Amino acid sequence: MKKHFLLWLMVAALVASACGPAATPTAAPATSAPVQPTVAPTEVPQPTATAEPQPVTITYFTFSAAPDHLKDLDAMIAAFNKVHPEITVKVETAPYDDYFTKLQTLVAGGTAPDVFELNYENFVSYASKGVLLDLTPVIKADSSFDSAVYYPRAYEAFQYRGAQYGLSETFSNVVLFYNKDMFDAAGLAYPNEKWTWNDAIAAAEKLTDPAKGQWGLFKPIQFWEFYKTIQQNGCSFFNEDQTQVTVNDPKCVEALQMMVDLQKKYHVMPTDAEMGGVSDGDLFKSGKLGMLVSGIWMFAAFKDAPFNWDIAVEPGMAQKATHFFSNAVVISKDTPNAQAAYEWAKFFTTSAEVATIRVKSGWELPALNNPDLFKSYLEQTPPANRKAVFDSLNYLVVPPVIERQNEMQDKVNQLLDKVKLGELTPQEALDQAKTEIEALLK
Repeated sequence: MKKHFLLWLMVAALVASACGPAATPTAAPATSAPVQPTVAPTEVPQPTATAEPQPVTITYFTFSAAPDHLKDLDAMIAAFNKVHPEITVKVETAPYDDYFTKLQTLVAGGTAPDVFELNYENFVSYASKGVLLDLTPVIKADSSFDSAVYYPRAYEAFQYRGAQYGLSETFSNVVLFYNKDMFDAAGLAYPNEKWTWNDAIAAAEKLTDPAKGQWGLFKPIQFWEFYKTIQQNGCSFFNEDQTQVTVNDPKCVEALQMMVDLQKKYHVMPTDAEMGGVSDGDLFKSGKLGMLVSGIWMFAAFKDAPFNWDIAVEPGMAQKATHFFSNAVVISKDTPNAQAAYEWAKFFTTSAEVATIRVKSGWELPALNNPDLFKSYLEQTPPANRKAVFDSLNYLVVPPVIERQNEMQDKVNQLLDKVKLGELTPQEALDQAKTEIEALLK
């Protein structure tokens, strides 16, 4: 799996620790198979940088703002309206689990939002289907636009076939949250960057007390954790040149077995039934969970937790590997308000005021080349060890991406659910996954 984001993100880490910039790669974002546009290019009205401002309302559809950052988004829109009072931004939100289903329905029905949020994993699917506005012409015509404000790889990540279809918004990654009070009560040393999953399991066993509803560890058994965990064990969905599906290789099976063993063998992680409908985040915040693998976007949710907590680089297996997530804003090719949509997308992703609001609120990290922003981020608490966010950048791996991305994710998640329920062994599930992914690539 190509790690085209790693070096530019390492630049961020170095900047945050007052080091000089690092070199960046030149490779374009990879897909799991060659992606061909499924809709022929059409002539659409292009925004221009010189159009006279007219009162207009645009819709902005987002999954990352709700529920914790709607007030922050309102503040960003207020800052935008100081520059563009003629543009009203109407916000629409949906939970991440429902967002892409709703977005597909809106696009298919010809009612796509003017501007909407896409993560890296879904960007290729939308770009290849011809539903996004090509921003290349307006960027070239806009003398005020400077792509150097972004980290180069962040900006180039949302290009497709040489054209710019998205403006990089944020990046985030995943760390190990831990309840310091629980560790102290058990007399355990805190997690550190050298920990393997064996270390985490050993600590989790001492933290677990089902009679009290107390659990040592939660590491979700789903696509996002699985793709990363198999890479920790030296395996991946595809071979190096992405010509073969390798998801059922022995090392992948071994990694999935370890994930399942957290519940079935070691009993340090609750089953879905034992969770009783409580989310992993709520379980951690209630003080009933010793360790949680989750994203840095949870800082805001845990800020007022009634106990001491911190973070560490998540454990590994044969090697370290952790998530990379990146979001961008894109514009519908069918928007009647292309100019206004472009002005919002540009401001939202380049404004220093917007970036400052993001950093202060803990709403992911802006993908901007601004060292001062990262210094400010490191100074915030909790968690005290925010440096772990940047230490984790040394181990980032990007998700496998194909044109039929959502279908692949859904199929893998369905098979992982069957493994959790004991209906399939890890080997049987991954053999089926290989067959189903190969069918999606045809």
